[in-house]
Amino acid sequence: MSEISIIQTSDAPSAIGPYSQASVAGPFVFTAGQIPLDPATGELVTGEIEAQTEQVLRNLKAILEAAGSSLNAVLKTTVFLADLNDFAGMNGVYARFFDNHRPARSTVQVARLPKDALVEIECVAHRP
Repeated sequence: MSEISIIQTSDAPSAIGPYSQASVAGPFVFTAGQIPLDPATGELVTGEIEAQTEQVLRNLKAILEAAGSSLNAVLKTTVFLADLNDFAGMNGVYARFFDNHRPARSTVQVARLPKDALVEIECVAHRP
């Protein structure tokens, strides 16, 4: 069995509970769900779904890079939206970050997200 490593970077928000930003086992990185927290202030980024999605993906990018991976190595994402009517706005920002790389994805509407965020995204990535 592979050893499990915990990932922690100051370039992404600290966990707001008893969990880590990500864990690594073998060639895989498993991130915690990221909400649009500014890593410098710990405060929720306000604004529409586009601004919040941008911050979430910046946080995920920083965590993956700290783990020795990248957005281009993401295999699967799960997107949690407070309102599925925000899908188009989220999807436009998401497409920019992933460019031609298209990981598998599930998107669901949830009753509520931490700190009343509009979006939360988690992912599984490969680490070369």
